[in-house]
Amino acid sequence: MTGLDRRPAAATDATLPRGPLAGFAAGSLGMGVWVTVPGLLLLYFLTDVLAVGPWLAGLALLLPKIADVLLHPWVGHRADVEQTRRGDRRRLLLLGCALPVAFAALFAVPGGLTGAPAAAWVAVFFIAGNLLFAAYQVPYLSTPADLRIGYHERTRLMAFRMVVLTLGILVSGLLAPLLTGGDAATRDGYQRMGVVLAVGMLVAMLVGVAGIARLRGSAPASAASGHGGWRALRTALRDRQFRWLVAAYLAMSTTTHLVLAGVPYYAEYELRAPGLTTVLVAAFVAPALLVTPAWLVVARRVGKQRALLGAQGAFAIGAVVLAVGRPAGLPVLVAAVAVLGVAFAGMQLLPFSMLPDVIRAAGTAGGTGAGTYTGVWTATEATGAALGPYAYALCLTVGGFVASTAGESPVQPDAALAAVRYGFGLLPAVAMLAALLLQRRYTLDATARAAS
Repeated sequence: MTGLDRRPAAATDATLPRGPLAGFAAGSLGMGVWVTVPGLLLLYFLTDVLAVGPWLAGLALLLPKIADVLLHPWVGHRADVEQTRRGDRRRLLLLGCALPVAFAALFAVPGGLTGAPAAAWVAVFFIAGNLLFAAYQVPYLSTPADLRIGYHERTRLMAFRMVVLTLGILVSGLLAPLLTGGDAATRDGYQRMGVVLAVGMLVAMLVGVAGIARLRGSAPASAASGHGGWRALRTALRDRQFRWLVAAYLAMSTTTHLVLAGVPYYAEYELRAPGLTTVLVAAFVAPALLVTPAWLVVARRVGKQRALLGAQGAFAIGAVVLAVGRPAGLPVLVAAVAVLGVAFAGMQLLPFSMLPDVIRAAGTAGGTGAGTYTGVWTATEATGAALGPYAYALCLTVGGFVASTAGESPVQPDAALAAVRYGFGLLPAVAMLAALLLQRRYTLDATARAAS
């Protein structure tokens, strides 16, 4: 069944212990590097270090993500098979721990490659990295649905994950530009950055694997039910509540990754201070460390759905301010980015805690369907991660943005400067309003909350 007539599977009032929760959340520290650094630096790396035209650079980031639309549901299917045969999804998680190798290779472009050959190198390792990321992410995010816990406890579980993910995003977002050389970034700097962060990723992801095992041993597991494999995929795609939640999340993911890709351009060409990239990243990410507990309280009081709608509206307002640009003044612009960061925290916590609500309401929790639902969800996230930078690259292309190699400073036409500003502010505002309208069509939250 779908819609309001569905009844979520029975849950318990079990409270998860903090130790296993922290171990589980640690995996997000490594995942945060992959979520952040390619989105923040890869487009800029291609256009301003490897002399790749913006249209080709955007394409090099988009095409690998198209493959994810098929890969993630397939990984979800394999995760369900593992759960059925072995009682856990551990082997896929361990395979995903090879992600740091692909991450390091992504930025280790051979010295003689520029233009199209350099774009091809990046695209190949981006595909490999995305597949390995899916192998880790899908079973990782299936964990809340695998446990027999209630509506609010699922939010608490994801709040732990969100705080650590935010820490990973913040640390990698601040370190990555510094490790590349800051204002004087070089190929060697990008390669050094890739290796250093890859080591940290590996350690965090291995800790996360151990944390999931402890978490599964500390809480009651859901009894196997429902169906799996490709039949579960058809069920997920026909699930009205899931479709609206996924559609809204696609718009949210696209918007946040668009903003992330635009940060270095906005700092250099609008604010005329490339060093402000780290300031803007900090303003975008740091608030989440403080406000995630507040979003948890808001969700308990008004429900996840209403809280999420508030986050989406706040993000759109902040983005409109950024479209004004330098006339608004640097303090106002940094404050606007901070508003986006507060909203971003809610948009990371709430949809991810609503996903297991949908899975349980569909009657697939604990069976082979949880991984398949999660695979579709992560495919959506990966698609948004591609569409955001591609949309920004298209804005730059329309404005006539001039690509360059490291050390060059070409004069950009006025239309390109306008594209930098409006692509960073106006376009995200419009996309987030679309997300809000889509999110209003999701109607399961009241039922899930009452049943908890």
